[in-house]
Amino acid sequence: MRIRRRSFGDFVKAFFAFVALAVLLVGVPGALATQIGWPLPDGVPSFDWLQQEITVHTFLNILTVIVWLAWAQFTACVLVEMKAALSGVGVPGRVPGAGPSQLLARQLVAALLLVGATAASFTPGLSQLGNSYDANQKPTVAAAQATPGLFAQQQEQASGAAAALAEQASHAAAHADAGGSTAKQGDTKYYRIQPPEGRHHDSLWEIAQRHLGDGRRYKEIFELNKDRVQPDGSKLSEASLIRPGWIMEMPGDARGGDLVEMPDEAPNVSPDVQQQIGDYAQTGDHAQGGGGSGAQSGGGSGAQGGGHEHAGGGATQVSVPDQQRPAHATGHQQATAVGAESDSSFGLPEALLTAPLLAAGLLGALGRRRRQALWQSAFGAVGGRRGMEPPTPSGDAQDVQDALLVGADPEGVRLLDRSLRGLAASLAEESRPLPVVYAAWLSNGDLHLQLAQPAGKPPAPWQQGQDQTFWMLSRTDAERYEDVDTAAPYPGLVSLGTMDDSRLLLNLEAVPGIVSLSGREADRAAVFASVAAELATNGWSDRMTITLVGFGEDLTPLAPNRIRHLEDVEALVETMEAETRQRRGALGAAGHDSVLTGRTGPAQHTRWAPHLVLLAAQPSAEDAVTLAELAADASRLGIGYLVGTETGDLPGAAWEMEITGEGKLLAPLLGLELDAQLLPVAQQRAVVELFVEADPERESDGPATTPPFLVDISEQGRPAVYARLVGPYEIIGLDTPDGERSALLHEALALLLLHREGVHPRVLSSALWPRGVTDDVRSALLDRLRIWLGTDPDGTPRLGRDASGRLTLAKTVVSDLDVLRSLYHEATQGKGVDSRAVRGRLLTDALVLVRGPLLADRPEGRYRWLTHEIVDAQLPLLVADTGLALCEFHMEKNRAEKAIEALQAALRTAPADERLWHELLRATHSTGDSERLTELATDLIGRSGARGLPPRTEALLDELLPTWRDAIAATG
Repeated sequence: MRIRRRSFGDFVKAFFAFVALAVLLVGVPGALATQIGWPLPDGVPSFDWLQQEITVHTFLNILTVIVWLAWAQFTACVLVEMKAALSGVGVPGRVPGAGPSQLLARQLVAALLLVGATAASFTPGLSQLGNSYDANQKPTVAAAQATPGLFAQQQEQASGAAAALAEQASHAAAHADAGGSTAKQGDTKYYRIQPPEGRHHDSLWEIAQRHLGDGRRYKEIFELNKDRVQPDGSKLSEASLIRPGWIMEMPGDARGGDLVEMPDEAPNVSPDVQQQIGDYAQTGDHAQGGGGSGAQSGGGSGAQGGGHEHAGGGATQVSVPDQQRPAHATGHQQATAVGAESDSSFGLPEALLTAPLLAAGLLGALGRRRRQALWQSAFGAVGGRRGMEPPTPSGDAQDVQDALLVGADPEGVRLLDRSLRGLAASLAEESRPLPVVYAAWLSNGDLHLQLAQPAGKPPAPWQQGQDQTFWMLSRTDAERYEDVDTAAPYPGLVSLGTMDDSRLLLNLEAVPGIVSLSGREADRAAVFASVAAELATNGWSDRMTITLVGFGEDLTPLAPNRIRHLEDVEALVETMEAETRQRRGALGAAGHDSVLTGRTGPAQHTRWAPHLVLLAAQPSAEDAVTLAELAADASRLGIGYLVGTETGDLPGAAWEMEITGEGKLLAPLLGLELDAQLLPVAQQRAVVELFVEADPERESDGPATTPPFLVDISEQGRPAVYARLVGPYEIIGLDTPDGERSALLHEALALLLLHREGVHPRVLSSALWPRGVTDDVRSALLDRLRIWLGTDPDGTPRLGRDASGRLTLAKTVVSDLDVLRSLYHEATQGKGVDSRAVRGRLLTDALVLVRGPLLADRPEGRYRWLTHEIVDAQLPLLVADTGLALCEFHMEKNRAEKAIEALQAALRTAPADERLWHELLRATHSTGDSERLTELATDLIGRSGARGLPPRTEALLDELLPTWRDAIAATG
């Protein structure tokens, strides 16, 4: 991160600000006192004074009084702003009637303090947000970048010492390289790529996993060895392409019995290999005195990346303290990093691949929307619905859906949500209020909260960070949290971007004023769309209102209950003036000083949802002043403002940010330079298209009841490979793979069987390896899967690719779910329509296939990608439809017992389907056995629990068994 340094222009601004303040604060009263004198009378005036003639002298005295009052007001503004800047606590008080005077005072104080020790303190509370460096702590270049924070004056103070130490370290390193290369080379370790064992091929990932303890450190090995000539004359140019017999130089901290240290003695290595390693050791950067820079570039700091230690010359190692070490990317941030490892991203939009929290929110909301559409359709007439499958996206929408699947980090969202709610519950138990949180940083799963001011010792398992304004929770402790029944404490947190593998979330509702965003219109629009989409779908909030002004009308389908759109600023001002008054009154009536205390009180689930305003276009000067006045007290009320500006100069802006054409989000006064999280217009349209297509109220155009893949259910259609997914997982027609990769191959096949339309290779790899994997490991698995599935008699591989490069299965590879769908379709829309006997046989065969829930015996921790699917809702509905159709088939011939048997078989897989229970009540009633019907009603009441029976079920019981309440009461 670039730390903002004082420029000559800053000193010029500070000088003129000092002169202006001196003239206004000292010169004005001095001139008045010496030139005009004190304008007020020496004694108490009599009534005769009012009858005196108004002379020029009287008029001048009146003007002088006005000037004195204006000076007093301005002086009060300067004192208020200076106090807030120096203390860094809270929002500056508003001087009554000051308006432009206080704004001028704020700008002058800011310019003056810009070059002082409290430069970052001008914005209220920012002095509490930066890092602090203890006197005994080693300041380093990396340390200035490592700790999450809204960096301010502490980095300014440390940057000089850090730069000097870095320069000293570089000179020492150069000296060590010149004079101590032998010692350094003696510590270097080498590894020789092993030949394949069976079908297993070595990879840089697995080498790093074995010898460095972390497969993600393969980049360090790659950087140390790329473009160096190997014994066979070729070079390492891609991390996924390594060959047996090649030699890899390893980082200095590599461990393992099959490593070789050269040129020291290696008795267990043949002379030929020793010679090869010796020749290889003469190549690379270190052979020319480069100092092993490859390790540094691959792994960050020398300490973290496992670089060489420099011997001789008193070298100083620049390292990062453990508590401030920048962590690797978390979860799907690591999966996102896979995109950079590949030569291409297969056409997937990088904006969503690098936004794990946004992607998780969108994916979860899309899944809920599709389930809602499925259920609404299911409770219509049987056979008259839109279909069991959501529309298959194509084009940009398909790429965006794949990008969401690859980039989403639902586990990270779950941990963030549980951590924040757990903190709120712990504070409530201790009768402590929620602290004001300006921002949160996610780094390797660890959560850092930046407080507006010190709030005491955090409740366990939270710990205090680098100073009293940081509370930190490790990922290990976060994983121990369980769901708690408390309101979301900080729903206004939203991702802005990343810095050094740490993700910044700004709490928009806590900012003491307006957050302004400048930059080109298209770049600003991408930031606004990202913020709006994440706020609308995030998983760490309960309720909120998001008002979009001047943009985003098409974003409403993402969350119709949250997002509202206003055309202009005039409507916004009218709306927010009314809401500001209402919230102030509600807080006063409830006895709360802010929404935070309200969220932990008895009314936590009914009040104090945030209202976040996103205004993309720059308001007029008059509207800007009005918004600034509304925003002055907004943080206490749970209202946040993000306003776009073309010039970067916006009255009342507490925090000013700029988005560049290169995707950098800059906030100089906060010391931030982020890789911005964006949602460009093309991806925005594709995301909206996915949600519009899944709208439950949208009319379907085509024959949506047709399954996406139909199986030949005749004897001639016997498949070559048959997988049983409905119930315990079994595969017929293939040998069971040997070794630990058997589970991966089974899981990959299950994913492909559930997506006959095709699976993007990166979607497959992110499903199997949620924490990320290299291209070569993915390619190796696909090779093994292709070999395992084999070929059809005509030589066609059973695992292929379509025109877009997505993985597809041949028609000869079939699952029981495919057969179940095909049997039901044929019975209700095919041959079974015209033949009663055929319909009964097909429906009976379909119900026999159902052996339990989908993949009933899947191992814990695997198949997590099923949480993104709606098949868990599709299968019970399909089974219920089959049972209902077979029940109708039997009831046509008054075979009630057969109908009951079919319904009970369907209920074993779909026990919550109300339609099955209704038909079971009717079929049981048709037997004429009232006692049996009473027993069924009693069972239904027991299953319903505290919620009671649904109204439609009660109405049906009243129709079939009017005395059911008395009968159940009599039986106890």
